[in-house]
This record gives sequence, C-alpha cells and structure tokens, in this order.
Amino acid sequence: MLTVVPTPIGNLGDVTERAREALAAADVVAAEDTRHSGMLLHHLALSKPLLSYHEHNEAMRTAELLERLRAGANVALVTDAGTPAISDPGARLVRACAEAGLAYTVLPGPCAAITALVGSGLDASAFFFGGFLPVKSGQRGAELTAAVERDATSIFYESPHRLLKSLEALAGLAPARLVCVARELTKKFEEYRRGFPAELVAHYTAHPPKGEICLLVEGAEAAARREKLAARAGA
Repeated sequence: MLTVVPTPIGNLGDVTERAREALAAADVVAAEDTRHSGMLLHHLALSKPLLSYHEHNEAMRTAELLERLRAGANVALVTDAGTPAISDPGARLVRACAEAGLAYTVLPGPCAAITALVGSGLDASAFFFGGFLPVKSGQRGAELTAAVERDATSIFYESPHRLLKSLEALAGLAPARLVCVARELTKKFEEYRRGFPAELVAHYTAHPPKGEICLLVEGAEAAARREKLAARAGA
C-alpha cells in the first residue's frame, strides 16, 4: 500500500507517531531528496531503502512504484517538508494509484500554508492557496491583483529574494489591505508579521528576510468589514 507521509516543516518534534509507524513499516521510502529524508530517518533511528522521487523523474518513478505496489510492497511517500502534493511531488503517484485501483492512504500532518493561515490572524473561514508566486513580474502581478480582488484570504509561498517585490506590488494595488508574512514556521526564528504593505516593505528593507516564507493577503470581504467597523468606531 502507498502511504503519503507528511514530514515536519522545520521542527523535528512535529513528526507524528503514525508517520513514524508508516516509515518503519515501509519497504521503500520515495523521497524528494534522499539526503534530506535520510537525516529524518536517522533522527527516527530507522534504516530504510530510499528512492528519489522529484519533479524531474516523477513519470519514470511513478511507473516503477506502481509495479512495486502491485507486487505487495509498502511504499511511503515523503517530501523535504510538509505534505506531499502541496507544491511538492506526490499528486501524480496518488492519481495513478486511484486510477489503477491500488490501495493508498494519506496521513494528516504538517502543512506550512495551513499553519501560516491560522497564525496570521486573518479570516480563515474561506481561503485560496496559490502555491509559489510566479517568478516573472507580470505573472506575479496578475496573481496579486487576483488576490486583492478575491473575497477569501489568499496564501502564497514566496522566496525571500522576491518578497520585497511582492510587497511593493501590493502597496500599489491595495495599500490599505492587511498582509501577513509568516516566516520560518515552527523553527527557532519563527515570525508572524502583520501590517499594511508599505509597513512591511519598510521593515524588510531594513531587515532583509531569510528562510521559508508564506505571504498572506487579507480578502476583500474581510477588509471591507474591518474598514466599516473602524469607521463606526471613529464616528
């Protein structure tokens, strides 16, 4: 059977007992980066065969893993951090198992986008996850324009090298919209920084960001409610 195993997004203490059990029972661990996952297995005092499974070899490896699953093997699928298939490899293998009628299960566990949403303090009743923001400025601008027009909170993964450009774009598009930068989640220097885009531009200009980043944009509906309440309070 295939078991999709979420792994810690930074703090190794977040590995679940079910994840540990699934890895211990696996005949092979399909991993985005075998070196990185090897360190996790070492932390868990497990020794398992590792098979690389990443965006450049997914098609070939999926066929190989299907054959192993048909032969009765237990396969654990992991990525470097978080839940496989969420902006990481995994969806192709799960889809292939579903189409082939092969048994699989997905364990609950760490996901940076959901952790960031809860920690942002923004409306979590409805949200949109857009994965990594595009590298090209025009495409990134289109995604951010859609985010400020959307009623739900928008969540994106962003590079520290491009964060300022995204915040500057938001400052031009919606200067009164709340934004949250969730950085280095579950790690020693975890940070949730909320504010208006220009405020965050000023902060991260003075303090260049590092590490893994989630960028969250307040939805239009929540922003309108907040501004209405502020107007009433000031009346």
